[in-house]
Amino acid sequence: MNLRVGDLVEVRGEEEILATLDERGELESLPFMPEMLRFCGQRMTVHKVAHKLCDTISRSGMRRMERAVHLTGARCDGGAHGGCQTACSLYWKEAWLKRVEPDTPVRAPEPEPRLLPLLQVNTRSGADTYSCQATELLRAAPACLPFRDVRQYVTDVRTGNAGALQVARTFLVGLFNRFQGLSKKVLPRRLWFRKGLRWGFVEGRAGRATPTAELGLRPGELVRIRSRDEILDTLNDDLLNRGLGFEEEMARYCGRTARVRARVERCLDEKTGRLLSMKSPCIILDDLVCEGVYNANCPREFVPFWREIWLERVE
Repeated sequence: MNLRVGDLVEVRGEEEILATLDERGELESLPFMPEMLRFCGQRMTVHKVAHKLCDTISRSGMRRMERAVHLTGARCDGGAHGGCQTACSLYWKEAWLKRVEPDTPVRAPEPEPRLLPLLQVNTRSGADTYSCQATELLRAAPACLPFRDVRQYVTDVRTGNAGALQVARTFLVGLFNRFQGLSKKVLPRRLWFRKGLRWGFVEGRAGRATPTAELGLRPGELVRIRSRDEILDTLNDDLLNRGLGFEEEMARYCGRTARVRARVERCLDEKTGRLLSMKSPCIILDDLVCEGVYNANCPREFVPFWREIWLERVE
C-alpha cells in the first residue's frame, strides 16, 4: 500500500485477518497477538513505517522488515502474556489494514469472534513461557540491514519517519561510532578519542558494585531525570545498574521532567520468552521513548525502564 506517516487506516475485521494467518497465527512469521484484537475495526493513523528494526535479541544490528507499520497509540498491554509491562509498539502488516478516507462510513463490529482461539493456543509455549512479536522478530525480520545501505535512509525520509536533517545527523553518528569501534581494534589506547566511547559518551564509573535507592514512586508523580554525571556514577563497566542497562539514547533525557506512568514488575525475556519478575521494580515515564537518534532512526520506539536512583521527585 506504500503507507506513509500520518495515513489514515482501518484495522481489518477478525475474519479478514484470520484469512491471512497460518496455523501458528502468523503472517510472514510475524504473530498477530490477542492484544491486537481490541483494535479490529478501529481507525488509526500510521505512526511509523516499520521497514527496519534494531535487533535486541542477538545484537546483530539493524534488520529489514517488510510491509509493516506502527500505529499511533497501539501498544501491547501484555494482557495475554502474563501481564508483561514492556509496552511494545505493535507491528501491523499491511494486509491487516486498509487505507480509508475520513468520510468513509465506519463498519459495524463483527458479532462472532473466531480469531481468539487460534491466537491463544500459539501464545503460550510453557508454564511461564510465551511467544509474542518481540520474541519472534528474528524470524519476522531475518535479513540484516547494513549501515552502508543508503536505501534505508531514503525510505526514512520518503515515508515521513524522519526529516532529511535528522537522517543526516543519524548517519554521521553512525560513522563516528564505527570509527570508534575500529580505532579500539587497531590503535593503542593512548590514541583513542574520548576513550573510544560511542557518541553520547556514556561510561560506567561505579565499579563492580552498583548503588541502589528506593523512592517508592507511584503513577502520576512528577520526577526529574538526574544529570548525566550522577547517573554514570551508578553504572558498572557494562553500563548496568543491578542488571538494568542505561544507554546513550536515554542520556538525551537527562535533566528532563516527566510523570511516572507505571511501576514495572513483570516483563518478557525476548530471548527465551520467559516471564520475569523484577526483584526491584523499574519505572516507566510518560512520553519518553527511544527515538533511534543514535541508532539509524530505528522506528521501534522502545519504552525505556528507569531505576529510581536515576530519578528525583519534583516537589
